[in-house]
Amino acid sequence: MPNVGKSTLFNALTDSFVPAENYPFCTIEPHVGIVPLPDPRLNRLKEIFYPEKVTSATVEFTDIAGLVKGASRGEGLGNRFLGQIRQVEALVHVVRCFEDKNITHVDGSINPVRDAETIETELLLADLETIEKRLAKTKKLFKTGVKKIKKEFEFLTRLSLHCNSGHRARTVLKDEEEQLILKNLHLLTAKPILYISNVNEQEIISETRSLLVQQLFDFAEKEGNNAIRICGQIEQEISSLPEEEKQEFLKEYGLREPGLHKVVHASFALLGLQTYFTGGPKEVRAWTIKKGLTAPEAAGVIHTDFQRGFIKAEVYKYRDLDRLGSEKAVREKGLASIEGKEYIVKEGDCIYFRFNV
Repeated sequence: MPNVGKSTLFNALTDSFVPAENYPFCTIEPHVGIVPLPDPRLNRLKEIFYPEKVTSATVEFTDIAGLVKGASRGEGLGNRFLGQIRQVEALVHVVRCFEDKNITHVDGSINPVRDAETIETELLLADLETIEKRLAKTKKLFKTGVKKIKKEFEFLTRLSLHCNSGHRARTVLKDEEEQLILKNLHLLTAKPILYISNVNEQEIISETRSLLVQQLFDFAEKEGNNAIRICGQIEQEISSLPEEEKQEFLKEYGLREPGLHKVVHASFALLGLQTYFTGGPKEVRAWTIKKGLTAPEAAGVIHTDFQRGFIKAEVYKYRDLDRLGSEKAVREKGLASIEGKEYIVKEGDCIYFRFNV
């Protein structure tokens, strides 16, 4: 919603200067920022390989205008807002969980669950319109008797009933073929959601959650989503400090790490992503892949030639490389494995690909 701290959080994440003011729709045009994934393993790999450069995995965030009740009917920025979020793979929903008489709330009071439900309802109403349009189109083709059309019509009918009952598209039961139909619809409630409870300074240093925050966490769990707690104002202050002062600031508040690290890691996990590493004198790099990819598919992220001409992959576990200090030592201990086309890449694998085209 407007005035919950979205742009403040985005500025802290991306070192940007998007306007963040005390009025609705301060953000009109979407702003995009690429954020590195904090990963201390890269520092250790840098010590081992002495590379010319180090490249982190990244997550791309888009800051968009707030949504209000009635957006699916064009209220606020309406369809423009909804069109912008169709382009992303997952949603980070910032929810205000703090009282501040100097910052207005569009509904006049602080109620995190009500706000979350307002947004979900608007997304669902927009989805229903999309489903009904597609269903009407498919119904016309149904008479052709084509098996694929029949399957789509049956699934869309079931999906329409599911969503009209107030359920999100992501919770509908579906097989692999139906999953593809759902993906091509670009439905808003089919996207996974991370809830960010934006709290004040007193809340963030407390070990226990306030009632407002706990209500949001319970709501997220019931919906099958995750939630984290951060203080956007503190995060913006931390992000503006020189690196050497950040740790002192965190100590003052009793925090182990910036809350932004939690946001980036949680977003990475929300997308179903994982990291593998390549290392050498030129570059140490973290590569981003979907969980469950085979070695050739993971190689294809580097270059399509790597996938097309894949021969084998030499794989080390990061923990072994960290403990023993060099590739040579890992090989001598018999801890390097030669893997073929069926190997499923694991989180933190260090890989050297062999290929020929």
